[in-house]
Amino acid sequence: MTTRIAVITAGITEPSSTRLLADRLAETTVAALGGPGAAAVDVIDVRDIAHDVTNNVLTGFASPALQERLDAIVAADALIVATPIYTASYSGLFKMLIDVLPKDSLRDKPVLLGATGGTARHSLAIDHGLRPLFAYLGALVSPVAVFAASEDWGSTEAGHLGQRIERAGAAFARLLTGAPAPTQVDPFDQVTPFEALLADVTGVA
Repeated sequence: MTTRIAVITAGITEPSSTRLLADRLAETTVAALGGPGAAAVDVIDVRDIAHDVTNNVLTGFASPALQERLDAIVAADALIVATPIYTASYSGLFKMLIDVLPKDSLRDKPVLLGATGGTARHSLAIDHGLRPLFAYLGALVSPVAVFAASEDWGSTEAGHLGQRIERAGAAFARLLTGAPAPTQVDPFDQVTPFEALLADVTGVA
């Protein structure tokens, strides 16, 4: 069965690091699920419907373009969301889209969180802003999220962003499929007894 994933990205620039993060989270999740045939991805770029979202907040009516996106979010089996962080919180445009979703439409829906910001000082915004928001909405929030600061994109070492994205995508795929986490190898699980080490040194069997 194909998993339907809606990707909500709230970057306002073009090109957008937020969109790039969302795309990479989607790619790693789909790969972890088994490849392109295992999932269908629908990207909702909030920038494209900004005026429609604002009008819906003011009037209570959704335009056809906005309604199409809302329907895709509601029908999806899972969500991947990515928002820029401004003044230590998520984008206001992103929040407006969440506000116009039908009531309880995100209840029990798995969600993978992503965010971008100018510096790593904003990284806690996922835990004090995004995670409580989706918990309040009743979503099943993946425990592994990704924050990408500006320096993460310019260095192969800073933050190991690629590794963090792959880990988040793999964890989200396990959440979607119910697969157990991979077995962790304990380096102290098979320790050579002291007597054996002493026998090697002394030559005593």
